[in-house]
Amino acid sequence: MKSNLRLGVNIDHVATLRQARGASYPDIMQAALACERAGAAGITVHLREDRRHIQDDDVIRLRAGIATRLNLEMANAPDILALALKLRPHEVCLVPERREELTTEGGLDAVGQGKALAPMIRALQDVGSEVSLFIDPEPHQVEAAAALGATHIELHTGVYSRAAGTAAEAELARLVAAARQAQAAGLVVNAGHGLTLDNVAPICRIAGLHTLNIGHSIVSHAIFVGLETATRAMLDAIAVACKLPPL
Repeated sequence: MKSNLRLGVNIDHVATLRQARGASYPDIMQAALACERAGAAGITVHLREDRRHIQDDDVIRLRAGIATRLNLEMANAPDILALALKLRPHEVCLVPERREELTTEGGLDAVGQGKALAPMIRALQDVGSEVSLFIDPEPHQVEAAAALGATHIELHTGVYSRAAGTAAEAELARLVAAARQAQAAGLVVNAGHGLTLDNVAPICRIAGLHTLNIGHSIVSHAIFVGLETATRAMLDAIAVACKLPPL
């Protein structure tokens, strides 16, 4: 089943498995191509400063070898910026990063870090990369993203993904409001973090979303069913949810 809402598959944790043994397998390109065969609209990787999973050579190979779009997640690090400016990914998503965190724990502070972010955004756009800011669904962060000249935002769905009951409903309402605000400001709105087959449906119903970037749950499901099947299962879940009335 297909829908207008696109799926970008984050394959970081294929590299996590590889790095656990310092092996040459599982191969990151093979993983990306499997996701593409299943219908993914793009491949996402996060090149972290500590290189805990994705490596520079992975990004180089993916940029040259995939048929869809490469979305490179990165923090404000000079060496990674230099690589991005050389490779010109289709999209760069600027994210916060702390060495001790297990995964990205919150949105970028576009308000407080505006002076540092502005030249990065301009430099990346000058080489043809679209720039997205990974932010929490807060009005002042959406406003800052637009003011900085980003063309995209990615709404952080981690709080929603960890919540239940009325707390999840409240966070969903915040995501809906942020998406509407961003779209009114002319921004393309993506979303991601912590999304699974069990919780993705309400997010899919947010009107006007462009892409969902999902990784950990797909790679985890793939252990049991294979990466193509796991990717297709998420695409099917998205398509079913998109048939419901938008929020």
